[in-house]
Amino acid sequence: MMSVAFGSRPPCSVAAPRVALAVLLLLTLPPIVEAQRTAKPVLHGRHWMAITGKPLGATAGARMFHQGGNAVDAAAAMLAATSTMWDVLSWGGETQALVYHPGEQRVIGVNALGVAPTGATPDHYRAEGHENFPPEVGPLSAVTPGTPGGLMTMLAEWGRLSLADVLQPSIEMAEGYPIEADAARRIRNSADDIRQWPSSMAVYFTHPDDVENPGPREGEVFRQPGLKRTLERLVEAEAEALAGGASRKEAIQAAYDAFYRGDIAADFVAGAQAAGALITMEDMANWQVHLEEPVTANYKGIDVYKLTTWVQGPVMLQALNMAEQLDLQAMGYNSANYLHALYQVMNLSFADRDFYYGDPYFPPAEPIEGLLSKDYARARLETIEWDRNDPNAGPGDPYPFQGEENPFADLLERWGTRAAVTTEQGVELSLEDHATLDEDFYLGTTSVQAADAEGWVVSITPSGGWIPAVVAGETGIGLSQRAQSFVLDEADNPYNVIEPGKRPRATLTPGMALKDGRPFLSFAVQGGDGQDQNLLQFFLNVVEWDMNVQQAVEAPNMNSFQMRGSFGQHETRPGRMLLQDATPPWIRSALESMGYDLTFAERTSGPINAIFFDWENDAFWGGSSHHGDDYGIAW
Repeated sequence: MMSVAFGSRPPCSVAAPRVALAVLLLLTLPPIVEAQRTAKPVLHGRHWMAITGKPLGATAGARMFHQGGNAVDAAAAMLAATSTMWDVLSWGGETQALVYHPGEQRVIGVNALGVAPTGATPDHYRAEGHENFPPEVGPLSAVTPGTPGGLMTMLAEWGRLSLADVLQPSIEMAEGYPIEADAARRIRNSADDIRQWPSSMAVYFTHPDDVENPGPREGEVFRQPGLKRTLERLVEAEAEALAGGASRKEAIQAAYDAFYRGDIAADFVAGAQAAGALITMEDMANWQVHLEEPVTANYKGIDVYKLTTWVQGPVMLQALNMAEQLDLQAMGYNSANYLHALYQVMNLSFADRDFYYGDPYFPPAEPIEGLLSKDYARARLETIEWDRNDPNAGPGDPYPFQGEENPFADLLERWGTRAAVTTEQGVELSLEDHATLDEDFYLGTTSVQAADAEGWVVSITPSGGWIPAVVAGETGIGLSQRAQSFVLDEADNPYNVIEPGKRPRATLTPGMALKDGRPFLSFAVQGGDGQDQNLLQFFLNVVEWDMNVQQAVEAPNMNSFQMRGSFGQHETRPGRMLLQDATPPWIRSALESMGYDLTFAERTSGPINAIFFDWENDAFWGGSSHHGDDYGIAW
């Protein structure tokens, strides 16, 4: 273990007096983890498990299992259902997935993130009045749809059922389902934005004459005839191909072609362009799903898999590489030293994200080998100040750790000087300002987890096209807002400058872990820049603190806001830390003395969904936190 010092006393040192350590653990550990009570019970199953962000979505997944489908079919149905429910994603959004293939005994990455359209250049956005970043909402924040292509690709490659089977629950929901409170609230709060786009008003405003609240009420049957017809056209394309002698896979490809190259694409593009979007038919036709090798890091014998630099996934791996070299247990669970250590580790990992992550299919090539080097992790740890927060922690230089010179050394030296993206420490923000920034920080997303007895495991973090979305004509499809995660100046991130055909560096980050070559954990969470923070702590809760999967998803999290946000104006708030309301006063005081600006909430993470694989009993343990509407079903 690496020994580090907080002030004059090294908290990681195993030489600390045993009595003092015992007292520290008693004060900081949850009372006997085995007896820790949870708001929800563990979800147990032997044959299959389906968990997602909405109860109706989980039911859609369960229906696929009952029809003889596997975990890929169930995951696709849950993705389709949650995309139909609007509050955190829609059919114009993006899909990011990890799939464990039991036949090949490997994890496969699915890259179904949309790309910047034709004409999406920094000069174009500056001419439209956007100095540093594309806008948060509206037609100019759109990238091409990725979710339909991701869903159909996964289904064609590894599913068992037809597209008609998988889309049937969504078609029924588009016919009409009782809308939930969260979506109804979001529509009401976004009414002014929605009024800019008549096609969106036609979908969202079920009470157009009510000036104060033109949207649906909780429990009202919400109908989407345009989306229903679009989904039916996909099914019809599949059916026509089957009738012509196509195989199952070829028929699903025919539906894919209808969406990206055929009549559906034409209607979508016409509707998007009428609202002011830049997306063309060529953009739709040229877009493709990438099946990839995920990146991985080994933490104490456990192989953790994440998608690479087109999302923030490697952040968790970088953090684990550093955390592995600390004696976390000696610090004590959620002690001031433990929370400080995680905050500093995340400072460094996210600073690297903010400078080095981008679309790996576009130059320059991201230095991923260096970023994930254990030697680089050790070098980064040496820069941490163990007695106080470093508000100026910036990106490191991973290039020497892969035998190269940094091509952007001049930009790295000037990092942090662009005030347009920085809220300086010590600047007083109102509670209203913080609330607005917090909402941006946790934007969008749901998560999908599925597993079956055959060995298929699927972890998805889809997003995009959330309320308020621009709806493309009469297709019922909401445009993604993901272009806002690009930058317009290479000084902010030379790997993530917008250009046509390029993917923005997104926050979306499913996770999976194998132990002894077999699935160990599958996990994901919603919540923008909070995702890998929450998943890092969830993983450590299981591996270091011996929590079961439900305890781990419900446990209090610490959240940092020091990284540059991925939305809006990409603000950073150095030293700001969110803690759970029940944090003891002595821990609060110790953290404040280290320079942290503390805020508190009852719930301190997005809703984490996860599956633990119990090989001793050949069973699944499911966890679905009580922080949202997330729900699981098993058998």
